[in-house]
Amino acid sequence: MTATDLLRVVLVDDHAMFRTGVRAELGGAVEIVAEAGDVDEAVAAIERHRPDVVLLDVHLPGGGGAEVIRRVGTRVPETKFLALSVSDAAEDVIGVIRGGARGYVTKNITGAELVDAIRRVSGGDAVFSPRLAGFVLDAFAGTIEVAQVDSDLDRLTEREREVMRLIARGYAYKEVAKELFISVKTVETHVSSVLRKLQLSSRHELTRWASDRRLI
Repeated sequence: MTATDLLRVVLVDDHAMFRTGVRAELGGAVEIVAEAGDVDEAVAAIERHRPDVVLLDVHLPGGGGAEVIRRVGTRVPETKFLALSVSDAAEDVIGVIRGGARGYVTKNITGAELVDAIRRVSGGDAVFSPRLAGFVLDAFAGTIEVAQVDSDLDRLTEREREVMRLIARGYAYKEVAKELFISVKTVETHVSSVLRKLQLSSRHELTRWASDRRLI
């Protein structure tokens, strides 16, 4: 494949070190024409460069991956979107796919696998990590009540969602504080708020609530 045949990619992630790592992993297999660290930068880069594929993180300053796709809209119909995120939560997968992404892979993917995913998405395929494909199938089959999950989660701030997911996975308050770089007291405040908003009374109920909705 010559340089002129390389797929043109815009890389969107708010962590510069991660973008550097992705560049190194992809090597010369694709041409990264631009990088962006938030929603506004991403929209501007996509509209300017009109890439073949956008590698898109789900959570970004100024909104999220789905917001980037929504704002670009139909102005770049030739561009395909591939979500690349650390999150494997059902609401993140379903939300960005509903927004218009053609695939969703997690950040533990290898460089070779990512190149293959980019090429497949560019060619029109839908590409998912195996566990994530199940979420999408369940959502379309009606097993996951997507509208209800969205409605429930809309009550929570993004930080409350992060705390909720870690608590539901069995993390202690001290572990959550360390993971999110916040104080234990702040964790306690967020947990109380989450329980109140979701009308739950205990960590046990929260874990069951999150498990039933495929959020952990």
